[in-house]
Amino acid sequence: MDNKTFTLHHNHSWNSIFLLIYSAIAILLASCDNFTQTDMPAAELNTAAVFEEINTANSAMSSVFAKIRDNGMLSGKVSGMSKEMGLYSDELTWYGNSAQASANFYTNTLIPTHPTLLTWWNNAYSQIYAANAVIEGVSGSKKLQHEDKDRLIGQAKFARAFIYFYLCQIWGNIPYVTGTDYKFNSTVNRLPLPEVYAKIIEDLQEASMLLPQEYSDPARTLPNSYATKALLARVYLNAGDWANAEACATLLINNTAMYGWVEDLNEVFLKESTTTIWQYAPRSATRNTDDGTTFIFNSGPPISVALTNDLINAFENGDQRRIKWIRSIVKGTSTWYHAYKYKKLGSNTPQTEFTVVMRLAEMYLIRAEARARQGALETARNDLNKIRNTAGLENTTAITQEEILGAILRERRVEFFTEFSHRFMDLKRFGALDKELTGKKASWQNTDQLLPIPQRELNLNPNLKPQNTGY
Repeated sequence: MDNKTFTLHHNHSWNSIFLLIYSAIAILLASCDNFTQTDMPAAELNTAAVFEEINTANSAMSSVFAKIRDNGMLSGKVSGMSKEMGLYSDELTWYGNSAQASANFYTNTLIPTHPTLLTWWNNAYSQIYAANAVIEGVSGSKKLQHEDKDRLIGQAKFARAFIYFYLCQIWGNIPYVTGTDYKFNSTVNRLPLPEVYAKIIEDLQEASMLLPQEYSDPARTLPNSYATKALLARVYLNAGDWANAEACATLLINNTAMYGWVEDLNEVFLKESTTTIWQYAPRSATRNTDDGTTFIFNSGPPISVALTNDLINAFENGDQRRIKWIRSIVKGTSTWYHAYKYKKLGSNTPQTEFTVVMRLAEMYLIRAEARARQGALETARNDLNKIRNTAGLENTTAITQEEILGAILRERRVEFFTEFSHRFMDLKRFGALDKELTGKKASWQNTDQLLPIPQRELNLNPNLKPQNTGY
């Protein structure tokens, strides 16, 4: 098969994607370099054949994760949300050309025709389509073993839920597509946010039951049942279900045999870190992260982004994260700062770092917040202090519920900067976007809490209307 024949052009609209009469295997083959690592028969494979063999079925699922890693909002590249939503909130300053697409994120002047928004939407729904194709193909397989079916369907539902969680964070009400019927998908409606959360939770609960407790690979690049619980903890927290957020986070914290705490902050983002819950597989055996390439610069002034002075000033004196996770670049009397969690550029060898998507520190801060919101203030303080003490800081002085929640929000800021837009989501969850960004961002408006639905999608599918308020 000539893979180029089936290359999926992600600059097409999502609805157009579903109108392409490609088999699921053609989409999957086109979407992943990892798929080519499996020996394929010379004749064209149809969907059924792919999911009758465990090697090709595994490769099809791996291709979904590879596409998430490489394309769209959840990649670590310059067009991913770690950078763009860092600019949109208060983590990053833009030093590039004002005509570049990223400038609109920094100035909060996004419009429905912005190309990055269309790319994010198209890639996300293409990846969801591929995950749905895996679920359907594996479910219909006659030859795969039962345990392999469970694992693959669990991984696909995890991937689908992961993408949907981020879609609803930035767009609010969204379509929740679970099949590959292009006629149905091209006319789908947006669902209210509570219904989206309910479907994400359902997918993750099912994935948790299907996936094994142990990792399928020692590098933790394929989710296990605990990874689904970690993502559930994140979802429950943002949905306001404090009790379940606490319970899921506790499951991971208590599994000390699998998730060991790391005291040296320089070891947190290494590929074999025991605090990692799930991380992306690298593109090749000699490559490090795209995140390193996105954020590291070696001379000033920066050509793209640098950390804001406001973020730098948010670190307390003696905070080891400020020392070990941030690097300063000096030229004359000017100083700039970049994220230095990942210390290698993508092309550098030896390979020491993978992109960490979820890690144990998040579980402690999720549990701290969930406990504080339920009034369990002393245990919330204990979890917060676990993070602070590792960073070389004294115990928090916060006492009241309001003080502890404020301390948790500040701690999350200096713990998760430039990681998958935690800051934007945290400010939204705390109802603090307007408070924190008005004044800091000259063009910030209340309606900027959601991004505009791509205009091309609204034109192709009127059922997606109305447009988000303010656009």
